[in-house]
Amino acid sequence: MTRTAVLICPGRGTYNKAELGYLHRHHADKAALFAGFDAQRRDAGQEEVTALDAATRFSVSKYSRGDIASSLIYASSLADAQSLAEDIEVVVVTGNSMGWYIALAAAGALNAADGFKVVNTMGTLMQEQLIGGQLVYPFAGPDWQNDPARKADLLALAAEINAREGHDLALSIDLGGLLVLAGNEAGLAAFEPAVPVVDERFPMRLANHAAFHTALQAPVAAEGRKRLGADLFTQPNVPLIDGRGQIWWPGATDTQALWDYTLGHQVVEPYDFTRAVQNAAYEFAPDLFIVTGPGTTLGGAVAQSLVHCGWNGMTGKAAFKARQAENPLLVSMGDEAQRGIATG
Repeated sequence: MTRTAVLICPGRGTYNKAELGYLHRHHADKAALFAGFDAQRRDAGQEEVTALDAATRFSVSKYSRGDIASSLIYASSLADAQSLAEDIEVVVVTGNSMGWYIALAAAGALNAADGFKVVNTMGTLMQEQLIGGQLVYPFAGPDWQNDPARKADLLALAAEINAREGHDLALSIDLGGLLVLAGNEAGLAAFEPAVPVVDERFPMRLANHAAFHTALQAPVAAEGRKRLGADLFTQPNVPLIDGRGQIWWPGATDTQALWDYTLGHQVVEPYDFTRAVQNAAYEFAPDLFIVTGPGTTLGGAVAQSLVHCGWNGMTGKAAFKARQAENPLLVSMGDEAQRGIATG
């Protein structure tokens, strides 16, 4: 019997020390795919993706760079998307932040090579310019209950800081029970002491991340549009849900508009991953939510997004865990214990 699935592609911060060797462990059969990516990297004077993955040492300062992390995450995620069991029917594809570029390739709106070109170009531009930074802070409680009042207070604080002379701070990503805020150093530094420390790690700065999805990235968007033409984009094979929750349908997609969104709004405006996941649930009612590798960190945001809309009667962390134990709804391919559910 066919299992329907939402396929979710991760963004930056998901290829870490534990993921070193991911391509070699899981995708030795995809040498031809990776050879094409390696060729693009060589032509750009950059270290090959397979060499980066095969390294024996991992350093955050190197592997968190946009010109390195982006290509590794793209290769890992797209290879996972091509490794699903035959009985899985992907009914819609979405992604978080940089994962939107991967989603475009997984859904067929970009071919594998052009998808890599987009990811590597944008990741390199982000690293070269490295405008601003990001931090993460939770608004939901430990039971994952939505707290709209707390969320509104945090966004009001960010807006107040943003209004100060020389301070930039704004919502970057709506991520389940987390807010990802982005801005310049003054904005980020003003927010950190203004909120209580949560779980001994929040507010948490994200290494080598720029102020993604804010107006500060306008120069990156402009340069990306110069380097990446609309002719790269084609009709998707399956529906796509973007960072506004909008659905792009096969056969009805304006590819010029898709290019414009991808290298415009998507770069300089907030990314609502929560809405993307919830709309996927509402519109497609899948059997599974499959998060490709690398890493497993995006699963929590997917689960919280579903809890916040009461999907399948799940109203909190305990309810989700009970549902997951009975019959897994969320599958993280980066988790060895769950991977087989997706790959067969």
